[in-house]
Amino acid sequence: MERKRRRSIFAVGLCAVAVVAVIILGVVLSGNVVYYRTVTEAVDSRGAQGDSRLRIAGAVVPGSVTETKKGVDFDITDGKTTVNVVHQGDPPELFKADAPVVCEGAWGGGKNFDSDRIMIRHGNEYQPPKVDTDKAPSIS
Repeated sequence: MERKRRRSIFAVGLCAVAVVAVIILGVVLSGNVVYYRTVTEAVDSRGAQGDSRLRIAGAVVPGSVTETKKGVDFDITDGKTTVNVVHQGDPPELFKADAPVVCEGAWGGGKNFDSDRIMIRHGNEYQPPKVDTDKAPSIS
C-alpha cells in the first residue's frame, strides 16, 4: 500500500512539473513569434497589427530602390498591393530589383514599413557558388 502511495505522489508531482514547463515554454515562445504575411495580408491587417513585429513577403519593385544614409528605401509587391519599405542597415548581397524578399520589422508612423532585416527567398533549385578548395588557405 505504501509503495502504491509513493508512486501516486511521484506521478502527480511529475504531471505538475510537466504542466509548469509547458506554461513557461508557452509564455517564453509566444514573445518570440513573428508573423509572416504577404503584402496584401499585411496591409489589410495593419490596424489590428499595431506596432507588433511581423514579416512581409513580396518582390522588390524595379526602379524603386533608393539608397539612404542609414540603409535602403524600396517598394515591395505581391502583385495586388504595393508597400514602401524603409530599411535600416545594409541589404543582403543578393538584394536587387524583382528579387523575392521577406522583410522583418513593424509599421512606421506613415504608410511605410520600417524594416531592420531583409531575407532573400530562393527556390529549391538554388545552388551555392562553388568554392575552389585548391586555392583556399589552409589553417595550421
